[in-house]
Amino acid sequence: MTKAKTSYKDSGVDIDQANTFVRQIKKMVTATHGPEVIKRDGAFGGLYALAAGRFRKPVLVSSTDGVGTKLLLAQQFQIHDSVGIDLVAMNVNDILCVGAQPLFFLDYIACGKLEPAVLKKVVSGIAKGCRLAGCSLIGGETAEMPGMYGPTEYDLAGFAVGVVDEKKIIDGSAIIPGDAVIGLPSSGIHSNGYSLVRKVLSEPLLRKHATSLLRPTKIYAKEVALLTSKFRIKGIAHITGGAFYDKLTKILPKNCCFSLNIGSWPVPKVFPLLQKEGKIEESEMYRTFNMGIGMALVVAAKDAAAVQETLKKYRIRHYRIGSVVTNQKKKIVFQRGAS
Repeated sequence: MTKAKTSYKDSGVDIDQANTFVRQIKKMVTATHGPEVIKRDGAFGGLYALAAGRFRKPVLVSSTDGVGTKLLLAQQFQIHDSVGIDLVAMNVNDILCVGAQPLFFLDYIACGKLEPAVLKKVVSGIAKGCRLAGCSLIGGETAEMPGMYGPTEYDLAGFAVGVVDEKKIIDGSAIIPGDAVIGLPSSGIHSNGYSLVRKVLSEPLLRKHATSLLRPTKIYAKEVALLTSKFRIKGIAHITGGAFYDKLTKILPKNCCFSLNIGSWPVPKVFPLLQKEGKIEESEMYRTFNMGIGMALVVAAKDAAAVQETLKKYRIRHYRIGSVVTNQKKKIVFQRGAS
């Protein structure tokens, strides 16, 4: 008796379908390309040319991140395009914090079974995020891994590269007491804290607020580019995991402390809902969630009014949320009342 032949497809991996998928998304991907992207059909890596003479001493800045358990809600409620934007945002917003201009992005998609209709929505979100960030999507990988993931499950990871002139790197070292803190509003929860969200909200509440919960993370590339071109920005923090207590305070020099004014910015309704349903302490809320501020910038007190006037001119929502004070024991304190 002749033994039946076994193929890779029999194990759950369809190479032909994967190649078809790559061809289907090619138009979305190439739409993000600028003249810096070098097209070589036989290349095993993405090619990107730095413009000669644009930077005196160019420094490449990189970041890698994912979307976390927000993906579980996306898969549960079949909303897949927004998490692609999240993936770009989580990486690009981080490199913006050192003053970098985003250059290019790569994605990694792992799934149990390649479902083109679903993954095309994911890639469309990634492409849209790259356009919002002003960077090119120059490569990626789609891995079909049955046994590692369920048939309808997928995971995302991303990698962003930007560039900044060495003399213009923003690292927080110039921050001093008296400096002002300007907050740029978030679009919602963004992409952190979803394990807690899923723990405290019942399935009916998750379903009721699905659209809000899956609203994509805001990308701040245009706002940061505008401000760094006109002012000396001393520090920038992307308010993600660890939020105000960890992410904001990491840019502070020794003996400096942020004094933030609760009430100086509007807190989106989703956060009080989470706090009420989970009986979460206020300090835990500000350690876990962005509470309505997705990015914070530190500027000299003498520049604060001009910075705000510029943001107002370009109709960019913002809030003066606090200042830097001297404190040898604490890195952050919260005050009640608007500043």
